[in-house]
Amino acid sequence: MDRILAQFFNAEVAAQYLPSMASGFAVTLGLAALIVVTGLSGGLALAVARTFQLRAVTFAIVAYADILRCLPPLTLMFMFYFAFPLAGISMSGMTAAWLALSLVLAAFSEEIFWTAFLSINKGQWEAARSTGLSFGQTISHVILPQAMRVAIPSLTNRTIAITKGVALASAVAVPEMLGEAIAATSYSSNSTPLLMAAAGYMIIFLPLAIFSRRLETRFRWN
Repeated sequence: MDRILAQFFNAEVAAQYLPSMASGFAVTLGLAALIVVTGLSGGLALAVARTFQLRAVTFAIVAYADILRCLPPLTLMFMFYFAFPLAGISMSGMTAAWLALSLVLAAFSEEIFWTAFLSINKGQWEAARSTGLSFGQTISHVILPQAMRVAIPSLTNRTIAITKGVALASAVAVPEMLGEAIAATSYSSNSTPLLMAAAGYMIIFLPLAIFSRRLETRFRWN
């Protein structure tokens, strides 16, 4: 037991690497929040654009969603960070990680929003338009509130799964929490920093999971 405590719960090692872990936590939290905002808003915008039923637009959105859902986020990060500079487009590791994960989240959330839109009876659209509501008002006041009831469980699960991909950002020189923990573990030959990183991820994502469950309960159909 003493050996386990010394290897995984070493207070001296925790105190030594706490500043770097706190810095990594701040980077991880900020990047994850940015990815959630841009990814979900982008997915919603694509789903709404798809409702116009323009063949060329629909084809482009479907192709985008299918391709991005198949590509590993790490591949996109490497492409943005290492390949784009060869074409004269340079970006930081932070930008590459944000862009890659946001694009992937937008692809998944677009499909989730679109499926939720399709679950709404067509009569709801027709009834709303017959009362004089514009297309935008129909979406925002009639369709979207109902679609969110359907989309929330899948949307929150996928959001958590993708934003945890921030841990991959250390591969493109982003000082996020897990990368800092791996470096600290290597320097100290002790696993305490990894448990600190695990605790940090719990602090970030557990409230999101609890919040999503509350939303599911609140918006659940009677």
